[in-house]
Amino acid sequence: MRALQIAASGMSAQQMRVEVISNNLANMSTTGYNARRAEFADLHYQQNTRPGTITANDGTVVPTGVQLGLGVRPTAITMELSQGTIASTGGDLDVAIEGLGYFEVEMPGGISGYTRDGGLKRSADGQIVTSDGYPVVPNITIPDDARAIAINGSGEVYAYFSDQVDAQQLGQLTLANFTNPKGLEAIGSNLFLETGASGPANVGTPGEDGLGTVRQGYLEESSVDPVREITELIKAQRGYELNSKVISAADQMLGTTTQVR
Repeated sequence: MRALQIAASGMSAQQMRVEVISNNLANMSTTGYNARRAEFADLHYQQNTRPGTITANDGTVVPTGVQLGLGVRPTAITMELSQGTIASTGGDLDVAIEGLGYFEVEMPGGISGYTRDGGLKRSADGQIVTSDGYPVVPNITIPDDARAIAINGSGEVYAYFSDQVDAQQLGQLTLANFTNPKGLEAIGSNLFLETGASGPANVGTPGEDGLGTVRQGYLEESSVDPVREITELIKAQRGYELNSKVISAADQMLGTTTQVR
């Protein structure tokens, strides 16, 4: 009986949906996190009678046919590219991106990673790094005697010194964007890697060529909507229960068949 396998595929799909929802809720406080959504497609069909089949000598054509679906399969877990709320922190190295773009960081081995987590830090050498210690590209070092740091909307980083009236520019933060940001590979720690699906990184100055601007003293919060996620969780739970009832019904039908004398 195919109903067992069909319902089992439905239960597996709803289980994956719950796992995606649970990951979203677990990251509802993660800086710069974008919610994910599970997507599904129906499996191939068994064509008992194809639509358009001629069934009589006079050329009568079957209008719909008999096509038996064989279940469901996952097709993608898509990242939703909605902007999270910009929250004030007051940190001089907290930088939020308003609009499109990612900060580029240098990972071990010289590999470029990309993140929207603007909770930047200062290393022991004064270098601007991420929370995991990865240097931000391009490399910007803050002198030990700098008394204040200022970052404008276009990413220019300035330092103020006690013995100088005017600020000294230390460098320029840049942003990277992709033709298909949903094609980036998530590797954890709020980092993404470029893939063939995302296309190459287009690096530019914040506020130019469609890139977003940066705001010092703010961080982008997670874009997860808890109410929506709980609603989706209830729907997934009901879908799982309904598929389990189909399995129970199919089992009872099989039991009835085996009892026939």
